[in-house]
Amino acid sequence: MEQGFSKKNQSMMETAYRFGDFALYPRDRRLKRGTASIALQPKAFDALLCLVRGAEHMVSKQELRQTLWPDVHVSERNLTNLIVSLRKILGPYAIKTVSKYGYRLEVPVSGEPGVRRETYEKFIRARELTTQRSLDSMLLARDLYWTCLAENPNLAPAWAWLGRCCWFLDKFTPSSSVIPALAEAAFQRAFVLDPDLASAHQFYTLLQVDLGRADEAMRRLFERLQRHPTEPESFSSLVQVLRFRGLLRESVAAHRRAVELDPAVTTSVAHTFFLAGQYKTAIEAYSGRAAYYLDAAAWAALGDRKQAVALLRERLSKTSFSKRITALMGSLLATLEGKTDEAESIMDEAETSREPEILIYFARHYGHMRLLDSSIKALQLAARSGFTCAPDTLKSDPWLVPLRKHRELGRLLSDAEALVEKARSSLTECAGGSKVFR
Repeated sequence: MEQGFSKKNQSMMETAYRFGDFALYPRDRRLKRGTASIALQPKAFDALLCLVRGAEHMVSKQELRQTLWPDVHVSERNLTNLIVSLRKILGPYAIKTVSKYGYRLEVPVSGEPGVRRETYEKFIRARELTTQRSLDSMLLARDLYWTCLAENPNLAPAWAWLGRCCWFLDKFTPSSSVIPALAEAAFQRAFVLDPDLASAHQFYTLLQVDLGRADEAMRRLFERLQRHPTEPESFSSLVQVLRFRGLLRESVAAHRRAVELDPAVTTSVAHTFFLAGQYKTAIEAYSGRAAYYLDAAAWAALGDRKQAVALLRERLSKTSFSKRITALMGSLLATLEGKTDEAESIMDEAETSREPEILIYFARHYGHMRLLDSSIKALQLAARSGFTCAPDTLKSDPWLVPLRKHRELGRLLSDAEALVEKARSSLTECAGGSKVFR
């Protein structure tokens, strides 16, 4: 009976990549539109297969050339002609050119070989919910990922996206039912199934930096860039990693490189601009996202207390956040409203493990309220937890200016400068001395 079920289950598996009206069969090297077969030259088929496998990510010209002509030097015109021929078949907007660097398939993939169509549809829906970044959508997505993996435990991207989902919920959900170790386990499973999976590398960075392992993340990402030197997502991940290590200019440079490679890529550069004191730029970079704290803090730093208070009150009244995010937003609101005792109590009781960046913001709140010892302690704890506050931030942030009177500021600055110098040396070592952000 089990053997019969297994054969039936296998017969329901997809044998093709499906996108739009098309089906691409790798084993048979066939492209079909509906029931009609479409003739493709061998190189055109290989190029399309490469684009489909990398769907929603840019596939660099270098990667395409290595796939199509591994031992032969050819002019760029050869690749351009292949893309032109594919557009004639798929449609003029099916393949987008990422200026100078590569191409991206714009048609969503709705199925892939070895995965039941119903399972893949659930996976696509879960990804859509994850990108909404709300608590409700993430909870729904998590359950869908588990269903997908129960149906197909070898679906590596589902493990990666589940890890992303679990880590988000650990940070943002008010529920205590989320187990943080699930995120680590999900990522490790994704790496076992596909060590080169782009989404796993991108999402795993979020976990590593929050756990104080930014140096480890930086080394992993540069090893990946040796294999994929024009991958936007790796530079996007470096934006956060470099900020955690106190390298603000380098963090912004990583953002610019990521956007140069793919204008549609998203990064956390708004937080970098904030720490660099570029508050208006931070607000602009933060817009269009699910908003929580940063823009309100930036308005407050610019002196617009009324706008900051209005944003915080509205969001806190409409949404249920995790205890950590509620503490971050609530303490800022209390600080702005002059409720020093309330703000201090909120921050003193907050759980800040697995979220060292929050400690930097708490330090600013304490500093603004002239609770200097608490501000210094928050900055010291952030450093021990893996987040180095850049020396320029310590010197120039208007909410940290009161710390100039504190006896420990000199030592804190000296320690920060040493950590930044160490990080910069590590960056040079990882990058092999090359100008990776050129």
